[in-house]
Amino acid sequence: MALAILRSRALAGLAAPEVTVEVHLAAGLPSFALVGLPDTEVKEARDRVRAAIQNCGFEFPQRRITVNLAPADLPKESGRFDLPIALGILIAAGQIKAANLDAHEFAGELALSGELRAVHGTLAMCAAMHRAHAAESGQRRAFVLPQVSAPEAALIEGMTILPAQNLLQVCAHLAGREMLVPFTASPASTFTHYPDLADVKGQAPAKRVLEIAAAGGHSLLMSGPPGAGKSMLAQRLPGLLPPMTAAEALESAAVLSLADAFQLEHWARRPFRAPHHSASAAALVGGGSIPRPGEISLAHYGTLFLDELPEFQRSVLEALREPLESGHIHVARAARRAEFPARFQLVAAMNPCPCGWLGHVSAKCRCTPDQIARYRGKLSGPFLDRIDLLIDVPAVEVADLAQHEGGGESSALVRLRVIAARNVQHARQGKPNALLGTKEIDQHAQPDADGARLLQHAMKQLALSARAYHRILKVARTIADLAGTASIGTAQVAEAIHYRRGLAG
Repeated sequence: MALAILRSRALAGLAAPEVTVEVHLAAGLPSFALVGLPDTEVKEARDRVRAAIQNCGFEFPQRRITVNLAPADLPKESGRFDLPIALGILIAAGQIKAANLDAHEFAGELALSGELRAVHGTLAMCAAMHRAHAAESGQRRAFVLPQVSAPEAALIEGMTILPAQNLLQVCAHLAGREMLVPFTASPASTFTHYPDLADVKGQAPAKRVLEIAAAGGHSLLMSGPPGAGKSMLAQRLPGLLPPMTAAEALESAAVLSLADAFQLEHWARRPFRAPHHSASAAALVGGGSIPRPGEISLAHYGTLFLDELPEFQRSVLEALREPLESGHIHVARAARRAEFPARFQLVAAMNPCPCGWLGHVSAKCRCTPDQIARYRGKLSGPFLDRIDLLIDVPAVEVADLAQHEGGGESSALVRLRVIAARNVQHARQGKPNALLGTKEIDQHAQPDADGARLLQHAMKQLALSARAYHRILKVARTIADLAGTASIGTAQVAEAIHYRRGLAG
């Protein structure tokens, strides 16, 4: 009897718990059993591993093979366990001699030829290893990965990444014949190019609101006729936000890696996700039999743009209410649970009516009042109550369209003001104004006497909720930060109230 024990990693949301791969060879009729809650992709490793071992020139043992993926109660998915399973079989059969196996962790999908293919979730696995290294004082393990996954894994500083192109290279390394060379990462580029705000012609009020949204991290809903520039404005919000910190870039990239959506050239670039209005709730907030991150998590530290907002299913929009305030999402299924971060900035756009021309200066609206009411009724009061800024974006004037240039400020200039306002907020409270709690609003966002009276009057006249009251104060605090004033006066409160009056028409 022979036994080989190797280490790998599973994925459970953004966590990557350690998995012990135990391979046992015994006498008996030839068989290959995989135990330890393997998913279909893992079970199919039997055929991939057999072909890879044979095509690399080894002999596949004609014995009773049992592979246990421990802990047994943790579900295992994807082909990441192909490499440790194949190595375990060869070591247990005595075909390769491996010393110091416990100094390595392994992950990689095997092609039938023995080549190693990339695995998703590489950053999450490396981050989990790094946390384990920080918590333990023992020997640090090296991570053996496919060559194509090494640049992504090397974004975690302090990790030893050993890239390999095929199974034979890993076997030679473990046998001490030809050691794998640790991957040396070139400095990650932090240059990012975003669409320029100066490309948007006209729409000075909408640009002002976009700057406020960027400065305070506020959610935004724009309503206007087709062609008014709502999508163009939304696409330029990421370019107004401050550069991502190293921790934010890593966390965002780790979530994207789970969905196999991370691209190294987009390192430290704020995500911009724009799902189609036919997207399901699972696609938007995450889910599936194996919980995967949805669009709100893939937009972590970036922008989630929902165009044609009333066309989304109402149940889909209602699912956004909790993560909009909490910044994370719990996905619970019968046998699996996962938690994903979802600190996204919501920007939504809609037409004022089903035909889109309500309130237009020249085009005539064909919708009846009942049709307009049904159209807007698709958006619930509690959902709209969680949006900080509600603005109308009118059609662009012909004189503005005739300009050869946008005529407004560039994103670079606006971003300087946004960064200055964010610096003030972090020095004062350690977070953007949009994330202030009730006690923090009482401490940092209280208006002066005149501003308080104006706000009380607006609450009665506009029948605003308590949540709207606090959101007005947070927006007013952001307006004051952009103006460089410590106090919140009547002008700031009045402008914030203006953005809570609802949608015109």
